[in-house]
Amino acid sequence: MKALVYQGPGRRAWQEVPDPQIQHPADAIVRVDAVTICGTDLHILKGDVPEVEAGRILGHEAVGTVTAVGSAVETLNVGDRILVSCISSCGKCRFCRESRYGQCLGGGGWILGHLIDGTQAEYVRIPFADNSTHKVPAGVSDDEMVMLADILPTSYEVGVLNGAVRPGDVVAIVGAGPIGLAAVQTARLYSPRAIVCIDVADSRLEAARKFGADVVVNPQTTSARGVIDSLTDGLGADCVMEAVGTPATFEESVRLTRAGGHVANIGVHGAPATLHLEDIWIKNLTITTGLVDTYSTPTLIDLVAGHQLDTSAMITHRFTFDDFDAAYDAFSRPAETGALKVLLTAPS
Repeated sequence: MKALVYQGPGRRAWQEVPDPQIQHPADAIVRVDAVTICGTDLHILKGDVPEVEAGRILGHEAVGTVTAVGSAVETLNVGDRILVSCISSCGKCRFCRESRYGQCLGGGGWILGHLIDGTQAEYVRIPFADNSTHKVPAGVSDDEMVMLADILPTSYEVGVLNGAVRPGDVVAIVGAGPIGLAAVQTARLYSPRAIVCIDVADSRLEAARKFGADVVVNPQTTSARGVIDSLTDGLGADCVMEAVGTPATFEESVRLTRAGGHVANIGVHGAPATLHLEDIWIKNLTITTGLVDTYSTPTLIDLVAGHQLDTSAMITHRFTFDDFDAAYDAFSRPAETGALKVLLTAPS
């Protein structure tokens, strides 16, 4: 089969690799029908995730069809159409029993495209298949479903839920990339008074408006703090979600938050950020971080199936597997290409 292989910082190739095989009784083999690229994949290619070794197949999001199952798999059958979660769960360790699947001690967590071969391939091996996949409901498309592998649960759990968004809140989201836009969508479920989206790319701010942001701010031309002060009588936002992953955006998120408010860091950071405790120790802030656990995925699937969330609108560019290089190029240059999420599908 062919797969997208990481060859060290800055290098990748769509190349021939051995087909995956059942290695453990709880494994399933899945034919990948649709896959996308995550911002984390770009971090890996920059060298920000040193645990990823050269030769690793990238990717941790996919919709596919089961082609083989191990002897211990109980809930899946060959031919089932499934969502592959970005998080794998052994289902037995302390953290899995607490629904903290991202911290799995039994060989799961974020492993696909990280510690084991991932989903940007024609076929993929899925460990703990009963616990780490979800059947696709009738009437839900691959386009809609693949967004539930990572960005929707990440934004919802690490952003909206960790940030304790409540009705009537003023919510600020720093970064209008795919994660930030998914945060806009899922924050709206809690009836905030206003959602302010902040980004330096006007094309992404326009997308934020379409996804439900009430106010958009380009900090290169307008003071984000000034806009938020005008909405909050100078107090600051009730919840600020950091959805970029740079020191500057994290520190700005802290500055935008009111006393007693929440800073929910969603972004993947590749460099240290300064926490100015000398300024904020007195402000009663709650700062949360997190790797998604995907405990919310069944709820989000129900919302998509019930047409309460439109995830397919996130897809701006479409390719086939033979166009992986073009897909990565478009996704890595969003300011020029306008890319939000790219969808790659198996050739028909």
